[in-house]
Amino acid sequence: MDWNKRLKIFCFTMGGLCIFYFCVLAVFVGLSTKFNYAWLALGLCLLAAGALLAKKKVLFSRSVRKVLGIVLAVGMILFLNIEGLIVSGFFESGEENLDYLIILGAQIKEDGPSNILKARLDCAMEYLEENPETKVVVSGGQGSDEPMSEAERMRDYLVQNGIAEERILIEDNSVNTKQNLNFSAEYINIEEDTVGIVTSNFHVYRSVKLAENQGYENVCGISAKSHTFLLPANMLREFVCVVYYGLTGNL
Repeated sequence: MDWNKRLKIFCFTMGGLCIFYFCVLAVFVGLSTKFNYAWLALGLCLLAAGALLAKKKVLFSRSVRKVLGIVLAVGMILFLNIEGLIVSGFFESGEENLDYLIILGAQIKEDGPSNILKARLDCAMEYLEENPETKVVVSGGQGSDEPMSEAERMRDYLVQNGIAEERILIEDNSVNTKQNLNFSAEYINIEEDTVGIVTSNFHVYRSVKLAENQGYENVCGISAKSHTFLLPANMLREFVCVVYYGLTGNL
């Protein structure tokens, strides 16, 4: 089988899978997250490339094939290395008796925390119950589609489940991970206090690196579980975010 035919099959197969996954996301979680459209765009681009390759006239010269091969190989190595770093955060469980936890916010709904935020809160509660001296900063502002700030709802959830209110500090102005950590630092001595960042498993690596970049001296991650079928979407988004923050000097 020649190179063009292999590439054509790859483009059609991967393009179809990307569009199928986009449809799954649309049915089960909706499309409020704009990044999910990246799967549709990627799928269409791959199908278009496959269609071009299906035309016998579209043949690449040896030199072009060599350049494309090098680009693809470098891209794949970069992708796999960064994804490996992201996966390393899946197994972080923190240290005992930390001075503070920071729970990073996520979407809330009219009836309470979203599934992803509930998983973070439940993970934090388990730690707080085992380490009664640890205080916690709940961090997250109010989005345009949210009934109240994420931090307030997180505080309410923790209190309703037995965490003493005096252990909870509220940071309710942030709108992204960088701000979560920056604004939470107002409650913490980031050069001396030990801090655990509670967030979803795919988000731990970037969160800890952002914290270190902001001056947190004694910081670790605490990984909360996430839905398996959403991992491809979350891992692709994290790859893009890690590359972006790396290029802008934030990691």
